[in-house]
Amino acid sequence: MTDMKITATKVESVTAEVLVLPLLAGEKDADATPVGLPKLSSAVSAVRASGAKGATTRLPAVNGLKAQSVLLVGLGSSDLADVTDEHIREAFGSAARALTGVKSAAIAFPGGSDDQVVAAAEGFALGSYNYIEHKTAESAKKSTPVESFEVVTVSKPSKELSARLDRAMIVAEHVHAVRDLVNTPPNLLFPEAFADIAAKAAKKVGVGVEVLDEKKLLAGGYGGIMGVGQGSTRKPRLVKLTYVPKKATRHVSIVGKGITFDTGGISLKPGASMDEMTSDMAGAATTLHTVLTAAKLELPIAVTGFLALAENMPGGGAQRPGDVVTMRNGMTVEVLNTDAEGRMVMADALVDAAAEKPDLLIDVATLTGAAVVALGSRTAAVMGTEDARDELWAASKRAGEAFWPLPFPEELRETLNGRVADLSNIGERPGGTLSAGVFLQEFTDGLPWAHLDIAPTGFTQKPYGYTTRGGTGQSLRTMLAVLEDTSR
Repeated sequence: MTDMKITATKVESVTAEVLVLPLLAGEKDADATPVGLPKLSSAVSAVRASGAKGATTRLPAVNGLKAQSVLLVGLGSSDLADVTDEHIREAFGSAARALTGVKSAAIAFPGGSDDQVVAAAEGFALGSYNYIEHKTAESAKKSTPVESFEVVTVSKPSKELSARLDRAMIVAEHVHAVRDLVNTPPNLLFPEAFADIAAKAAKKVGVGVEVLDEKKLLAGGYGGIMGVGQGSTRKPRLVKLTYVPKKATRHVSIVGKGITFDTGGISLKPGASMDEMTSDMAGAATTLHTVLTAAKLELPIAVTGFLALAENMPGGGAQRPGDVVTMRNGMTVEVLNTDAEGRMVMADALVDAAAEKPDLLIDVATLTGAAVVALGSRTAAVMGTEDARDELWAASKRAGEAFWPLPFPEELRETLNGRVADLSNIGERPGGTLSAGVFLQEFTDGLPWAHLDIAPTGFTQKPYGYTTRGGTGQSLRTMLAVLEDTSR
C-alpha cells in the first residue's frame, strides 16, 4: 500500500521527483490553464497540454518550481465550479497510474478547498495500485505503483483535514485489499483459503469470525451452497463476521457472493474469457473489507458480514440441471441452469443474515451477465425494497461510484415458479438481472433490503481514472457511505 504524508509548504518549494498539479480545460488544448499557478501558463501553452479529464502531460523541471518534474492532469472542465469531487478523484487516479515505476511523488491542489484536497489524495491513493505478486523482479519493477506521496498544503492542515486524509488512506487500503483478493489466481484462492484469509484479517481488528465447513453446512441445511460446491474437490465455506461496537446506533447485515472460480458447472461457460471468472468472488471480498473498514474507522454501528464461498466445477459429483435442492429456509429450488449458481449460495446466506433482524440488509454480487448488457461496463445495478434501494443509490452518488436503480416488475415472480419444486433458479431470459433479484427477495424475510449487482464493474480489462486493470473494488465506498451516514 502506498504511504502518504502531509507537507505544509509552498508548491514552489516542493522538491519531489514528480509534482502532480491539476489543469483546467479550455476551448482548445492550448487554452488549458493550471489551477492556482498562473506562472505555469506559458509552459502549459508551449506543450499544448490537454485539460481533458484524466489527460496527463509530463514536463521537466519548470522555472520557479523545485520539483524535478511536473505532471499536469486534466480535470475535464474549464470552470472549477463544475468539477465534482469524483472528477478530481478520477483525474488524480489517472495521474497515479501514469507514474508507474516512480518511487515518490507530491500532489497539490493550489487554492483548493479541503474537499478538493481530500478527493485528490483519495484518487491518487486509489490509482496507486498494480497486482505484481506473481511477477519476476524485473517485470514487477516496470509495474510497481508509486510507493509514497505527499499531500502539499499551503498551511498546517486542521485536525479535521488530517483525519479526513487518514480516512481516505484507510479506504484506499481496503479497496486495494479487495483488488488483491479478486486478482489472486483461483488455484491459490479457493473457499478454505479465502475463509482462512478472512479469519486472520478479522482477528487483527477485533472482528468476530465464525467459519462453517462442509460438514456444518450439510448438517445445517445449506442446500444452495452445498449444491454449488459439490462438484469441486475444494469444499465450500460460509464465513460470518461480526463487528458490534458499544452503543451501536444501527445494525446492517451484508452478504457477499464468493464463487472463487465459476466454470458454470455442468452448464459450462464458453471458454473465451472464462479466466475472468476468478473475479466471481468480488462480492465476498467487498463484504469482508467493508466490515473491516467499519471496524478500523470505529464506526458506532453494528455490521455483520456473510461470505458465501464455493467453487463451481463440473466434476463427477457436480449438481445437474434438473436437480432439486432444499435451501436453508426449507424452500425447494429446481436447478435449471448450474451457471445461475450465485443466487443459490447467496440465498442460503441471506436466510442467516435476515434471521438476525438487521435494520438494513444488503447483498453484493457479480451476479448476472444481463446487468452488463443492460448497463455497460462502468455502471452497476441496485435493486431491492424501495427505501433501501434509494438509500444505497444516494450513497453511491456521495461516494462517486456509478450505480443505477432497477425495478422488480410483479410479473417476473411467476416466471420463477418451479415445475417440481417451489422455485426454479432462473426465469425467462428477458429481464434476467431483475428476475435474479426477485429470486433473492424470497430469502430476505421482508426486511429492508438492497441488492447490488456488480457484474458490470467488479472487474475490468480497461483501466480508467483510479481504476486499474483486474479487480476494481467498486461498491466498497458506497456501502461504507451508508454505514457512515447512518452512524452519525
